[in-house]
Amino acid sequence: MEINFSSISNNILVHIAIIILVAFLLHFFSDTIVSYFIKVLTRRQKDQTKTDAKKREATLTSIFSTVAKLFIWTVAIVAILDAINLNISSIAAGAGVVGIIVGLGAQTTIRDYLAGVFIILENQYRVGDVITLSGGSTGMTGTSGTVEDITLRITKLRGLDGTLNVVRNGEASIITNRTFKFANIVIDIGIDYKSDIDVVENIMNKVGQDMMKNEKFLHNIFEPISFLYIDDLSDSSIIVRAMGKVKPAEQWEVAGEYRRLLLKAFNEANVKIALPQVVVHKEN
Repeated sequence: MEINFSSISNNILVHIAIIILVAFLLHFFSDTIVSYFIKVLTRRQKDQTKTDAKKREATLTSIFSTVAKLFIWTVAIVAILDAINLNISSIAAGAGVVGIIVGLGAQTTIRDYLAGVFIILENQYRVGDVITLSGGSTGMTGTSGTVEDITLRITKLRGLDGTLNVVRNGEASIITNRTFKFANIVIDIGIDYKSDIDVVENIMNKVGQDMMKNEKFLHNIFEPISFLYIDDLSDSSIIVRAMGKVKPAEQWEVAGEYRRLLLKAFNEANVKIALPQVVVHKEN
């Protein structure tokens, strides 16, 4: 259907200008409006940490801001077409036929959108989480990183080396979330067989308790890192295991500091870290 632009009156042009202006204003303020309503609707629950609540809020805001902007411009386009007396029903009918044709070839995209809906509803991961995505029909072996953005179709992961990976939501069948509610630190250390195991246990527990008193780590540790058990008696060392519970995403920094302090404490107490030993038999 051809549009006779010469027949469009000044009133209609003003009407269209107002529609576009309102759409731009709503688009500009949509993030703020959506963020406000998300905060009201997702008040922090009793079993949620402050960090978890913020991640959930950021994720939902990102999703619904995109949906809101799409809705705003869809309504604006329909209103403009109506203002110039274009037959919307005939366009809708034609679009329906095209939609069926496109839909038959877009099953993968539909699957991605459905997967995105379940990711959001089930709170599988949020913006800011550190996750690994693997499995799926493509046989993805494991893509890891920090979630930078989630839409209904894709998830953007920023790797430790700065690489940005864009993964379709329907592509992964296994989701490993390393920063959900809490994280456990598990540290295995090999010590010399001549070491006094009771002394080792006391040192490991004291280092963990001292970290709980450190202002830097006080609010990041739920349960202090402490001696758990002797995990193995290997060829050249006693493998002792320590474990603690910390805030999500804090496990790497806390574990690194614990190892540093433990090494200093072992050196002061003359507890030796075991080194690999090789026995060489010399034949005459």
